[in-house]
Amino acid sequence: MHKKGVLMVNLGSPDSTDPKDVKRYLDEFLMDPRVIDVPRWARILLVRGIILNTRPKKSAEAYSKIWWEEGSPLIVLSERLQAKVQEKLEIPVALAMRYGSMTIKNGMQELVDKGVEEILVMPLYPQFAMATTETITVKVEELRQEFFPQLHISTLDPFYNDPRYIKVLSESIKRGLEGSNYEHLLFSYHGVPERHIRKSDPTKSHCKIDGSCCQTPSEAHAYCYRHQCKETTRLVAKYLQFEEGTYTTTFQSRLGFDPWLQPYTDRTIEKMGLAGTKRLAIVTPAFVSDCLETLEEIAMEGEEIFHEVGGEDFTVIPCLNEDDDWASLLADWIEHWRIADLKTAIA
Repeated sequence: MHKKGVLMVNLGSPDSTDPKDVKRYLDEFLMDPRVIDVPRWARILLVRGIILNTRPKKSAEAYSKIWWEEGSPLIVLSERLQAKVQEKLEIPVALAMRYGSMTIKNGMQELVDKGVEEILVMPLYPQFAMATTETITVKVEELRQEFFPQLHISTLDPFYNDPRYIKVLSESIKRGLEGSNYEHLLFSYHGVPERHIRKSDPTKSHCKIDGSCCQTPSEAHAYCYRHQCKETTRLVAKYLQFEEGTYTTTFQSRLGFDPWLQPYTDRTIEKMGLAGTKRLAIVTPAFVSDCLETLEEIAMEGEEIFHEVGGEDFTVIPCLNEDDDWASLLADWIEHWRIADLKTAIA
């Protein structure tokens, strides 16, 4: 029986708000072919020829607005979550980031140094996407083949529709809405280019990104980010008994000029404010940890847009972060995985 360990993986962050650190981080992130999926020559031209000559300074300013005394909010919150999960388990739990200095290789090495022979990789993303879950699993396998051929790797599946996750998320949203006399709730998910949806479709024909494909049963749904986001919203709305028309699914953080998943969050905020909505609430269930996209893009820029068009109350619901029930759920999933070998041995 192999000694087991866990590697929790989140997105990552620059080491500091210095533009040089931000540039280094953005280069690794944006040069990932599963983030910007164009030929390498075109990616180099776009990222290193254009984006990295203009964006690092602006991004550094944005990070400066949300940076904590302890460091990057995403890193700090992920470390707090990892510590809570570790407290509940006997097997080692390591933390890594897909991009930045907290590398996946270092996380794998940490576990190997503790005698681990089998790792459960836990991408901290509820929904599957090329640019999140897939890039983590591909990177882990590359590192295993090159540096850790002795390791056995398992990966946590996307958990967007897991009943216990939906309960934890819904109860967190419920707490976040307490005392808020909101008129409408936006479920804002990180956007992806429409072509990512079609590329991930194993049938190569189901995902038309129209009004019906996400509701029509298909094997494509196991890899369809759009379907999984919409299903997360539907299940939370069902759990919390939201009335139809009181909530909307939107997508944020688009980059470039290609079509991305719609409706866009910023334009929806503006549209609702112009239409007379005075009290708006927003939650970001593609993220489990608050980060630049939630703390600056939504909580700051989103609120500014809403106030500019006549909105008054803008309620931002925190991510799950270090929530006790969330940490307990992760620990339970790990424990079920840990005892699987024992059950096999007993059988």
